[in-house]
Amino acid sequence: MKQLCTLFMAIVFLVSCKQEARKLPYYNTASFTPQFLNKVPAGYHQIKSFALTTQANSIFTEKNMDGKISVVNFFFTSCPGICPRMAINMKALQDTFINDNTIRLLSHSVMPEKDNVEALVKYAAAKKVDSRRWFLLTGNKAEIYNLGRRYYFAEEDLGQNRDTSEFLHTENFVLVDKQRHLRGIYNGLNVASVNDLIKDIRELEKE
Repeated sequence: MKQLCTLFMAIVFLVSCKQEARKLPYYNTASFTPQFLNKVPAGYHQIKSFALTTQANSIFTEKNMDGKISVVNFFFTSCPGICPRMAINMKALQDTFINDNTIRLLSHSVMPEKDNVEALVKYAAAKKVDSRRWFLLTGNKAEIYNLGRRYYFAEEDLGQNRDTSEFLHTENFVLVDKQRHLRGIYNGLNVASVNDLIKDIRELEKE
């Protein structure tokens, strides 16, 4: 009996240690080379200041991300290819975290010249977007492309030498923590990858 109790305690200890060791890496380059940090150094890469407009015609800035966990992607409302599939998976994220005010889903239009507020409202209705959780963002094209390529690294290394003359198009979902640091990148078309994202969001909530 004593040996059985000792074995049980050892298993509990090992499981708790494994859970304690589960930490998400940080990323500060478009190569997404993971860095495991106990303390984030001053000046470490984070999402810069910005101001964009939501489907509710309200201004959304980096301050709206502070203290929240954000999942970021890039789309356009008339996209016939990957965007509808990404929207399905963003909707799954929305439904999973619908009652969790810690979570923000941010979809940036890469065709803001066409995706005005009216277009975003129609898209939101078609995709069953809940404006409490999921924000469709439009605004200055140069600002959106700069955010996507230089700060979210949405296209990874492919985007490093591109500018607004080259279309920003990616299936990636980017995970951003409460301090606007990058913590993960996922294939937004792949259900297994999105399930990994859900698990990682829950890990971030423990930090």
